[in-house]
Amino acid sequence: QEQLLESGGGLVQAGGSLRLTCAASGRTFSSLAMGWFRQVSGKEREFVAAITRSGGSTAYADSVKARFTISRDNAKNTVYLQMNSLKPEDTAVYYCAGARSIYYTSMEYDLWGQGTQVSVSS
Repeated sequence: QEQLLESGGGLVQAGGSLRLTCAASGRTFSSLAMGWFRQVSGKEREFVAAITRSGGSTAYADSVKARFTISRDNAKNTVYLQMNSLKPEDTAVYYCAGARSIYYTSMEYDLWGQGTQVSVSS
């Protein structure tokens, strides 16, 4: 069974950058569309970005468009989220997730990592 493990979170000042990595174990990574979501305590899990199985198409939430970039390396079973120009409102736990296609709601994803904390100070 596929498992996902996120890394790369941390504390950064506003305007800074972080790169999140999600490593997948298993044999089905290249058959999954991958997404990144984030969640603040007490709030709904929020769509951030997603990428198709081949990496040929991507989708972004309006709040992160032009600042965040999702990419994947199927040879390494890894998906990335490059986050630039970070803002305090980007502070959240970030999760990677897998699904059969790109979806914008968390309920459509049936494979999840454990999350990594991103904190942006002002």
